[in-house]
Amino acid sequence: MYVCLCKAVTSQQIEDAVVQGDSYAQIRQKYGVGTDCGCCGQSAKQLIRQTVANLPACEFSEAS
Repeated sequence: MYVCLCKAVTSQQIEDAVVQGDSYAQIRQKYGVGTDCGCCGQSAKQLIRQTVANLPACEFSEAS
C-alpha cells in the first residue's frame, strides 16, 4: 500500500527502514515522506509506531 503518493513510498519501504533502525527523520530524508503536500506525515508516523511495537524485544534491554 502506498503511504506517500507524491513520492510513491510504500508501507513496505517504511517498515523495512524501521527494521533497519531508521527514525522518522531518516525515513523522511531518505524517501521524502511528508515533504510535498504533507498529507502522509501522520500516516507514516503511525506506521512507524506500529512497526516498532511489533519488533521483537532486544535481548540486551532485559540485561539491565
